[in-house]
Amino acid sequence: MTAPRLREVAAPAAPRDTSIAAARGEVLRRRLVSLMVSRLGLALAVLALALFLLGAGHEGAERAERGLYGTLALAFGSTALYAVLLPRVRKLAWLGAAQVVTDVALVTSLVAFSGGVHSIFGFLYLPIPVYCALLFGRPGAYGSAALGAAGYAAALLAAGSLFGTPEAGPPGLVLAGLHAGALLLVALLASGLAAELQRAGERLDARTVDLEALRSLHERTIASLTSGLLTVDRDGQVTSFNPEAERITGRSAARVAGRSLDEVLPGAAEVLGGRSEAARGGRGRRRLAFVDAEGKERFLGLASSVLRDADDEQTGLVVIFQDVTQVVAMERELHRNERLAGVGQLAAGMAHEIRNPLAAISGSVEILESGLDASGENDERRRLMGIVLREIERLDGLITDFLQYARPTPPKLESVLLAPLLEDLAEMARAALPEGVVLTVEADADLSALADATQLRQALWNLVTNAQQAVGENGVIRLRTEAREGARPESEPPATSQAMAGTGRNEGVEGSPGVEIVVSDDGSGIPVEHLDRIFDPFFTTKAGGTGLGLPTVHRIVEAHGGVLQVDSEAERGTEFRVRLLAAG
Repeated sequence: MTAPRLREVAAPAAPRDTSIAAARGEVLRRRLVSLMVSRLGLALAVLALALFLLGAGHEGAERAERGLYGTLALAFGSTALYAVLLPRVRKLAWLGAAQVVTDVALVTSLVAFSGGVHSIFGFLYLPIPVYCALLFGRPGAYGSAALGAAGYAAALLAAGSLFGTPEAGPPGLVLAGLHAGALLLVALLASGLAAELQRAGERLDARTVDLEALRSLHERTIASLTSGLLTVDRDGQVTSFNPEAERITGRSAARVAGRSLDEVLPGAAEVLGGRSEAARGGRGRRRLAFVDAEGKERFLGLASSVLRDADDEQTGLVVIFQDVTQVVAMERELHRNERLAGVGQLAAGMAHEIRNPLAAISGSVEILESGLDASGENDERRRLMGIVLREIERLDGLITDFLQYARPTPPKLESVLLAPLLEDLAEMARAALPEGVVLTVEADADLSALADATQLRQALWNLVTNAQQAVGENGVIRLRTEAREGARPESEPPATSQAMAGTGRNEGVEGSPGVEIVVSDDGSGIPVEHLDRIFDPFFTTKAGGTGLGLPTVHRIVEAHGGVLQVDSEAERGTEFRVRLLAAG
């Protein structure tokens, strides 16, 4: 004998159907639990009625009482047994069928021991086809109706034997027939309603699976965006925050939920033009200076659009943003180069024109000086002529430095071992450094860079000179080398640093193995307000400085296709990093 087939647990192999089948199995499990709870409640109600109605004094009352109590005990025991078996049984159809047979037997026993045709419990047969229709469909409903009709007839016969009354006579047959017809009618109605309920459930299950798939696709799409995305409601409070937004801002979605847009992105509402402007169709892309959770200054590119519901009513805003800090840095560098290009060409021409008169003036002064006799009355003239010659020499050096900056010689790239170059540079620098300044070198003997040795030595000399001026009479200057594998320095510069990169030509160093030459000192550091200008020509804070040292270093590194980065903190020193391509 096989158990009736449960429609709710049919499980085709397709993923979607598997999900539906799992949901149906859970529904069936809940229905079986409800059935057991209902049986328990019914048994308690019958117990109360039995205590009230039994003991009427008719023949067989004592046996009926014992039978009723036994039936109730069986109801409680079977319910407990099925409750234990439910989590352990894999084929719920067998457990459901067993419960149906048990319920018919229990109702038959109740009817038999409570008076047969006089029993008030005959109506308990009617719910059985109803829940059988829900569990097993139309076949289960008709099968349980037939089983109930047979059980009622058996109860009448048992009651006649128990109480000595002719229950099986014509009145009993008529009553049994009426019960059988009623059960069949209930089975017909219940199976029809159950079939309609099943079709509605299947449609709902399909829609549920489609909705879950759509929701999963939506969540994966939002999580995969390379732009930060957040939404705000009509009150301007954040309602969603994707993973890229968490990465950019350094704040978790749980932390920003329910906060206002200006709390999450200060100034965003003003930059985007407010909700009234957004309601007219949003604003174009804007930029916003932003400090993330770690205190790092960033620049964000923002754009917004109106969020509407199914009725085309505005329910909030969608804000999309990206981290454009590197783009801003490159734009600044490009603008600086564009601004200086024209000025540099004009100034270079003027420098040449100034150098020629200086040479003539210097020669003339030297001739005049040589024509003076050795008398004491000419000492003042010699002193003045010496001042003129020294200033001419200083101007000529300044013009030379400027021309070297404005019209640098293209580098002749070759493999340059860094350790010998740094040792030679350190030896020359130590001779000119004050006694209280210590210069150390830590260089890997095997590291080599693709560079012009002369220009690289000049750039590093300028950095060492700058470091000596920063430490004064006492301090430590360090030169060291590091190998890098196809990336910029791992950590982003803090808020008190400025990163400078060549435009266009530095692309090679970004994705290839490189070397870094680090020049650091423990001097006073560079003030934050000066960091944006330290590579501008003629900008200097030192007395007697020309303001061409660091711009020349930057120009040389840029010509090599490298990257120049400076990290500085007040009273803790400065570190310059020169990133070049590794030789080979």
